[in-house]
Amino acid sequence: MLGAMIGHCTAWPLDPAWLLRHTPVRVPYFIDLKKPQEQGLNHTCNYYLQPEEDVTIGVWHTIPAAWWKNAQGKDQMWYEDALASSHPIILYLHGNAGTRGGDHRVELYKVLSTLGYHVVTFDYRGWGDSVGTPSERGMTYDALHVFDWIKARSGDNPVYIWGHSLGTGVATNLVRRLCERETPPDALILESPFTNIREEAKSHPFSVYRYFPGFDWFFLDPITSSGIKFANDENVKHISCPLLILHAEDDPVVPFQLGRKLYNIAAPSRSFRDFKVQFVPFHSDLGYRHKYIYKSPELPRILREFLGKLEPERQH
Repeated sequence: MLGAMIGHCTAWPLDPAWLLRHTPVRVPYFIDLKKPQEQGLNHTCNYYLQPEEDVTIGVWHTIPAAWWKNAQGKDQMWYEDALASSHPIILYLHGNAGTRGGDHRVELYKVLSTLGYHVVTFDYRGWGDSVGTPSERGMTYDALHVFDWIKARSGDNPVYIWGHSLGTGVATNLVRRLCERETPPDALILESPFTNIREEAKSHPFSVYRYFPGFDWFFLDPITSSGIKFANDENVKHISCPLLILHAEDDPVVPFQLGRKLYNIAAPSRSFRDFKVQFVPFHSDLGYRHKYIYKSPELPRILREFLGKLEPERQH
């Protein structure tokens, strides 16, 4: 996650805004994001939404796989209406590198779609084909706009929020805000989360520099003073909904111990006293690393048990 931010930096001291402005966010280069079917998503519609003036974000909506035949040739309005179809919905917030069309993301959409979920995902402003300047505030507002857009169309269907890597920071920002306005999601899933951006920077393998005198003030202090915090550890103290954390022990990007630490902060929090909080580790022998938990044959069972058994009639 942060490695993608840092790996292309050649100038020090670092301009903190560089972290979000100059990430390699437009790769892979040869994907036409207007055509998700070219990535094997033949039951997915591409939308564009406008969270703010001068900001446009690209959105993919994948319907439950059981409907793929019905979806052929359908327009955006049909897809929007389908959100009220009694299938639960997952709003997926991706990590730093790449776009909504990244390979591991597409594979996760397919898994979730097969399990009977709608999957709605998007590229934050400045990512992919979305227009605007990246910032923590802007990314969070984009997520809020998409959540509200879903809720306006989904009736009483459950809406879950899934964040991965940097997207966990966006996710907890979003869910904290939703809880404060008393419109929480039905559950929050954090895959490969960190505690806060400062600790992630310190823990990341790139940080051989952390042993140098002045590392904190030279690199870490400018990040946090510029407003880039993604404070998962603080946000979870203000979140009131079920929480599931997934983390691979061999994650080389966001160290496993940060996910465990976040769970240890969340589990005893008073805000979760009426809600289930679960941490699921994946053994290093499985080789899931930072972005391959979708490959786990146990994932369907984990989601079913945590989110509640999918009603069979929702599958047809």
